[in-house]
Amino acid sequence: MLRYQALAVLIRQQIQQGSLRAGQRIASIRQLAQQHGVSAATAVQACLQLEREGLVMARPRLGYYVRESVRPLMPVNAPVRRPAYISNPALFDLMLVEEGRKVLPLHAARPAAALLPESTLAAAMSRCLRRQRSDALAYAAPQGYWPLRQQIARRYASLGVTVAAEEIIITAGAMEAITLALRVLTRPGDLVLLETPTYHGILQTVATLGLQVVELPLGAGGQLDTVLLEQSLAAQPVRAAVLVPNFSNPLGVALDDTAKQALLAACARHGTVIIEDDIYGDLAWDDSRPAPLRRWDGGSGVISCSSFSKSLAPGLRVGWLVGGAWTDALSRAKFFSTVGNAPLPQMALSDYLQRHDLERHLRKLRRALAGNALQMRDAIDRHWPPGTRMGAPRGGLSLWVQLPAGTTATALFDAALEQRIGIMPGQVFSSAGDYADHVRLSCGLPWDATLAAAMACLGELAGKQAG
Repeated sequence: MLRYQALAVLIRQQIQQGSLRAGQRIASIRQLAQQHGVSAATAVQACLQLEREGLVMARPRLGYYVRESVRPLMPVNAPVRRPAYISNPALFDLMLVEEGRKVLPLHAARPAAALLPESTLAAAMSRCLRRQRSDALAYAAPQGYWPLRQQIARRYASLGVTVAAEEIIITAGAMEAITLALRVLTRPGDLVLLETPTYHGILQTVATLGLQVVELPLGAGGQLDTVLLEQSLAAQPVRAAVLVPNFSNPLGVALDDTAKQALLAACARHGTVIIEDDIYGDLAWDDSRPAPLRRWDGGSGVISCSSFSKSLAPGLRVGWLVGGAWTDALSRAKFFSTVGNAPLPQMALSDYLQRHDLERHLRKLRRALAGNALQMRDAIDRHWPPGTRMGAPRGGLSLWVQLPAGTTATALFDAALEQRIGIMPGQVFSSAGDYADHVRLSCGLPWDATLAAAMACLGELAGKQAG
């Protein structure tokens, strides 16, 4: 292998792993030559090779940059509706597409097993069974395993957030945490503020509880319309707001600190309690960790919910909520609902956190997800029909894709399923079935030949429908 090719391989790996992100300037020619002990001519050759591959682009007098997608999302003028009950049949018909057939799970927003510490967690479970068998097989306290609650509190402290272990309640994933918070805060017929698009599980829970929805449309880049927010809260009493400020699903974008504080202030003025879904907060692709809303709230206006499902083990179903002023009521609701979670998964996760460096694992996971997303976006640029557009997520597990005219999400969903590829149609991310020309793809699968072929196949299917 020639020296310029070896340097190109190194830079390519940095891009694929997320060390170099879309839009980021790579080192200058002089810096590359000095850092890698090559000539300037060799560094130029490496950059030219990467430019030919479509991974970087040259900007005159500025240098080389990791290429951004040339197909950004078009703004969607989501209608501002009156408060209403959820009326989207797609939400109630939604089933796991892998039931009865094996598919490539691009529909599932979860990391692949290869990206998670499965063997380490299995060893932790075995160790807990050997050393604490009676405790592991007994009933757990309703609020959960005390050492794990302490570890979660310390994790918040590392983010500059003061949380007492006593106000942490272990739940069966983040969705049970959100459901418990809604049950404590609301009664059937109450109004709940939701961003749109938003995760279909939140919509299904709100529908099941008989709540009405006040929608807050997000911009294509996830921008918060503070004027519309204020108007929505002032127009009617909104009891709770279920929001995903950090890498929302499906957009994968995060509010900045200014927007978060504006959101908190507006909800406080109108007596609206925020239920924060922070399940993706640890998955920032640039290795940062955006602050949860609790950083600016002492527990009087925010109930924070999260989980280990997206970072360590989906199947263990260990989540939590930080109850603040509602801790006692939430503890009772948890007890009346399921008594308590199974102790063994909690103990195993606690053992893992005690023995292993969670941040080290998260850094590897973030880079893998960033690299997967970059490859998928590049595949869409190369294989999907003209008019296809896509979001520019900066974290999480989702890639939001806008289909060209003449193509619908349900038609592509059906065609993809025939090819054993699972995708998620966009209308399940809306209370009334909007986004029928969008699909969500998961970035949780490692890039390989199978995924590359699937992305090309989806592009071909979309092209046939677009005509």
